[in-house]
Amino acid sequence: MIRMIIKIDEDKCDGCGLCVSACHEGAIGLVDGKARLLRDDYCDGIGNCLPACPMEAIAFEIREAAAYDEAAVESNIANKASMADKAHTTPETHLRQWPVQIKLVPPKAPFFRDADLLVAADCSAYAYGNFHNAYMRDKVTLIGCPKLDDGDYAEKLTMILAENEVQSVTITRMEVPCCGGLESAVKIALHNCGKTIPLQVVTISTEGIVL
Repeated sequence: MIRMIIKIDEDKCDGCGLCVSACHEGAIGLVDGKARLLRDDYCDGIGNCLPACPMEAIAFEIREAAAYDEAAVESNIANKASMADKAHTTPETHLRQWPVQIKLVPPKAPFFRDADLLVAADCSAYAYGNFHNAYMRDKVTLIGCPKLDDGDYAEKLTMILAENEVQSVTITRMEVPCCGGLESAVKIALHNCGKTIPLQVVTISTEGIVL
């Protein structure tokens, strides 16, 4: 049908998200740092989002669009509320051992036996919201920051890999250059330990997106 609906100018949008909060129907979301109209049938054409936008990036237009679906909007709002309730519950931890700092962990600790090893940059767990479930599950976790810790991790990691039957190594690092030191130390340790161990490198952006 032909009806009035909002139009978002992505060139003007600065991604502040104020329009997302102003849209009670959930028609607007942030995608790649820009406000987007997610579904035509969620937009009622009233335009509560227009005055909320400080960049004047939202306007009305008349075009072919799906009719406003109040039932779909109510279902979407109910689903979001349910997800919010679940998000407020305490998530399960997947930390399997202590200590976790690379500098503190004993190289011959029994938990390294036949382990899948996760070597994580400190910041990665804070940047990626589902970190425990996505990366720590069923792994022995070691954390560190090459920019803040003195010395090189390569020697300690070489000892861990050489003296234990580690099955795989996963690195989670941030996209920032300083995390390159952590990745480099792991790769040096893998080379020096004299074993062939599968390696996966996961890079996370400062916005919490896996690259």
